[in-house]
Amino acid sequence: RASHVCVIHSSDMSTLAAAACVARVAPSTGARAARARTPARSLTPAAPLRRGRRSGDGGRLMAIPEPAASTPAAPTAPPVELSYDWQLDFCSRPMKDERGKKMWELLICDETRTFEHSEFFPNNRINSVELSKAIDRVIAAQGAKPRRFKFFRSQMMTIITRACNDVGIESLASRRCQTLTTWLDWRVENVYKIHPGYDGQASPMMGFEASSPRPLPDALRGESWAFVALPLVGVREEAEQVKARRVFGDLLELDPNMPDDTLIPGIAVYTKRAAALAGWTKGLELGGITVDLDMGTLILDTGVADSWQYARFKQTKALTQEAKEWEEVKEKVGGLHFLAIQTDEDAESTDGFWILQDFTNSKF
Repeated sequence: RASHVCVIHSSDMSTLAAAACVARVAPSTGARAARARTPARSLTPAAPLRRGRRSGDGGRLMAIPEPAASTPAAPTAPPVELSYDWQLDFCSRPMKDERGKKMWELLICDETRTFEHSEFFPNNRINSVELSKAIDRVIAAQGAKPRRFKFFRSQMMTIITRACNDVGIESLASRRCQTLTTWLDWRVENVYKIHPGYDGQASPMMGFEASSPRPLPDALRGESWAFVALPLVGVREEAEQVKARRVFGDLLELDPNMPDDTLIPGIAVYTKRAAALAGWTKGLELGGITVDLDMGTLILDTGVADSWQYARFKQTKALTQEAKEWEEVKEKVGGLHFLAIQTDEDAESTDGFWILQDFTNSKF
């Protein structure tokens, strides 16, 4: 079976050697993370966007009833415990209610937006008790509870964590909330801006705050690494390995309309202790990888505020250009990229595979 891998360059943690794009024939294909197999099995397509509704009350300042805060009666059976996460945001919005006070909103969705819940709150009900009651109503309405609630606003950590504890669900601060931030961006244009109480001068609330990159712990360091690229069809098949729990990793929803031959950039890390390294890496909530050209360093983002100096490269003219090109390819696919961990370039399988995406904070 033919396999194609674009290795931009590979390196140990102190030295890099340039390499050209090559086409290989299996079984000696290099990394599983650097080969495409056919036929590919696509991930479940994301659910279509749900449109907002205008308030029918003329000029009155009121919360838009989209969707209604009321929920159906709770089922008699205990909620089903799901194996996946929901995403949650609880924050003020650029709108004022009939009292002229800033409105707050709770948003909850699953990772494919097959289910969505939105509910407005007056500013005198912003506490963990009210939030936990709202979460309970959502769980009762769905008849199911998620494995965890992911959220990206570190400034709301105390309220969200307490509320989640009250309902017996783990919370996790994470940059991997792209589904939620995409929905938020849609609501800015289709809900908030058409609300009669919209405040176009409102400043962004609780923006993302990143920390300075720290040295990477030795337990998370590989022996060498490479810039690589993989067609989307190959990324989808590697995702199937993660879904089947054959390898460590984590996934994001992929655009079902993106062509299978779209080139997705990635980082391949090689080490003889690949299984152990993949296991340690699984303990982190990976956000994304970026190139710091000034430092000659790969920066790994984790959680909502942590950053690490993941690997270094010599700042020669050639290698700096290769790093720029890698970032350019990533930008063309909306920040989508991946991390693969395996024993060496010729390994028949990966031990870890993560789909990553650069995190862009929602305007509100």
